[in-house]
Order: sequence, then C-alpha cells, then structure tokens
Amino acid sequence: MTEQNTTAAASRQPRVYPPKPEAVYLLGTCLVDSFYPEAGMDAIALLQHAGIEVIFPQNQSCCGQPAYNSGYDEQARAVARTQLQAFAADIPVVVMMGSCAGMVHKEYPKLFAGQPEEAAAIALAARSYEFSEFMVNVLQLEQQLAQAEDQSPLTVALHTSCSARRGMGVAAEHKALVENLPGVQVVEPERVAECCGFGGTFAVKQGDISAAMAADKASAIAATGCQRLVSGDCGCLMNIGGTLNKLQGEKQGPAIPVQHLASLLYTRLNGGDGSQISQKRSQQYNKKSGDKA
Repeated sequence: MTEQNTTAAASRQPRVYPPKPEAVYLLGTCLVDSFYPEAGMDAIALLQHAGIEVIFPQNQSCCGQPAYNSGYDEQARAVARTQLQAFAADIPVVVMMGSCAGMVHKEYPKLFAGQPEEAAAIALAARSYEFSEFMVNVLQLEQQLAQAEDQSPLTVALHTSCSARRGMGVAAEHKALVENLPGVQVVEPERVAECCGFGGTFAVKQGDISAAMAADKASAIAATGCQRLVSGDCGCLMNIGGTLNKLQGEKQGPAIPVQHLASLLYTRLNGGDGSQISQKRSQQYNKKSGDKA
C-alpha cells in the first residue's frame, strides 16, 4: 500500500469515541473568536460543568481551510503546522464548527501526506471532534437535559451546516441536543438539508449566487414561525442571520435572532431565554480581552 493510500485509509477509519476525559483542548475557530465569542465561553462552561478541564492554547490559529479550499496547499500547511504544535498533547480536541472539524479530521491527513508531520496530522485528526459530536457521543449530554433550569416554551429552527451534515455526519447529534431540551420545539424548514450559500470563500467568489441561496434559506426559516435560529456553524449564522435581518428591515419577515448551539444549551441549562446571559458573557469576554491588551 502506498503512502497516499495509507493516509486515505487512515482518514476513513470509523470514529472511535473515548471515555469521558479529564481534559480537552478547545479549538475556538476564527469565526467564534471574532464574531461569536460567547459561544466559545458557553462551550467552555458546559465542558467545565461536566468536570472536564478545558485547555485553550493561545497560539492556536486558523485551521487553514480557506487556503486549502482555494488550492494553496503549501500556505494551508504553514497554517496547519501551528495547529499541530498547539494541540500536541494526546487529549481530545473539541472543535466549535463543523467546517473546521471537517478540515482537521478529514483533510489534515491528506494535506500532510508524505510530509514529515504526516503521523502527527493523522493522530490529531483521530482525536478531533465537532462540538455536538463530543457532547453526545462522549458526554451523553442529551440524556442530562431534562434537568434544564429554563423549560419555558421556545420554538427553534435548527440549521445543520453542509460540513456538519455531510462532511462530519453529525446532523443527528445536533438534533438530539436541541430536541431533548425541555420546552423547546424544533420546527423543520422546507429543504432543510440545502446549503445556506455561505461555503467559506464561496460567499465572496460567488456573491450573487450565495445571496440568492441565503434568501431562499431565510425565507424557508421565516415561514416556520420559529422564535430563534440555531446552528453549530457561525458562517451559516452570519449568512442566514444577515439575510433574516434584511428581510425584517424590508418588512418581508419577522425579527428572528440567531444563536450558536453551545449558547442555546448553556443558557437553557442555566436559566434565561438566552439573550441576556449571552450578552452578559460577551461583555465579560470583551472586558477580559481589553484587560489583556
């Protein structure tokens, strides 16, 4: 078997879920860090509540997906090498977005095939898990949600990104977490499995097509009458959320807030409808960031 075939075979191995670990890394992702910091903080709080130490390497960076998807393999490797160093210890890595989880788990072994870092890339891929995947298959969080403090009625439309649904295969995990929250009703938009049009660099390279796809997705979500849109991928939240705001501004749809899955879980488990707690945590994050600066 050639080196290329060996790497491909390793990347297709069935998922192996470890017992509950004492510690995990958190790969925050660029979009969480820049636009949804409260989601990262809420994920940390959930993991810590489960008795797990969360390690957030300060030297972590972009996973390299934008360069990789654009055909710049060497530039992608240069960025990905930082991740190999940042997440070097043999503990699970919880990744906050399906697209980035897919990059590390599925593409790193291919990206580093035949490179000195190939073994390290395969090892990191094997212990990297998308957020909902870890919460369900390692922590069995969906079985613990009946004790949620906030059980007030809430209608939610759930959007699972293409990367999470088809790349990582975790649509069922997303749904299990939301459906098991007391008081939460999940409504399914038409064409639920269709792409929202974000697709990373696709939204820039094919702006008109992306906007049309987002408008179609936003209209379908608004038609459900949901009170909130929830997703595990921030790119989708930004793309659909911005379009929902546009429709609302043009009096063509209701105001529908968007929220990362981690924040929905945290806020329901700890009381409140989500908006006040997430806003408070975001303010705390911004204050801490300012103090460090």
